Amino acid sequence: MSSPEVNHPRSIKSFVIRSGRMTAGQLKAYEHLWDKYGVEAGESELDFSEIFTRAAPVILEIGFGMGDSLLAMAERYPENNYLGIEVHKPGVGRLLGNIAEHNVSNLKVMQSDAVQVLKKQIKDHSLQAVYLFFPDPWHKKRHHKRRIVKDEFVQLVGQKLQTHGYFHMATDWEDYSRQMLKTMQRASGFKNCAVDCVTNGGYIPRPDYRPVTKFERRGERLGHGVWDILFKKI
Repeated sequence: MSSPEVNHPRSIKSFVIRSGRMTAGQLKAYEHLWDKYGVEAGESELDFSEIFTRAAPVILEIGFGMGDSLLAMAERYPENNYLGIEVHKPGVGRLLGNIAEHNVSNLKVMQSDAVQVLKKQIKDHSLQAVYLFFPDPWHKKRHHKRRIVKDEFVQLVGQKLQTHGYFHMATDWEDYSRQMLKTMQRASGFKNCAVDCVTNGGYIPRPDYRPVTKFERRGERLGHGVWDILFKKI
């Protein structure tokens, strides 16, 4: 007698792997520098003191794109350890090359699904901050279900943050910023860091530590807004 079919629901990804072509430089960096600056995804928990060969606050950026902002933060704040996760190989290759060129020792890179890394490899209460800057807005209404900032994801982030750790988001899509804010406001264990939530709508001015990207500057010239949201784990 044959076994009955079991339907396994597929998890909805917040990203799509694009077949972006790598430049020769990006490919060379990926092939030659991964062993030095890359961290393999897998099933075992990460030991940050071993990965960075020191004990220091760890800040995770999810979806670093081409990595320029993450590199700038790691250079500006050498007292912190930075871990960046990105699914797209060209961005990973570019950042690896820049880490070597700038001789940055407090930055490591993963190429993986950040949600799976958080679930399987990041120890609870081990992160000083989580940054999510300009995630894919999935602007069509039928695609909103793919947006990464949902209740389950926020609780996962909270589980990995240390007490008084920070979750910082930024987006240039106003409706996504409203969704982010509503999700965070109903999340248990978080407090909005906006000084006056009534007059500023719950948002904060861009902190000095978040670099302005070329993409952001272009948007500002076109009159696009940017919304920063910062919550503390309590």
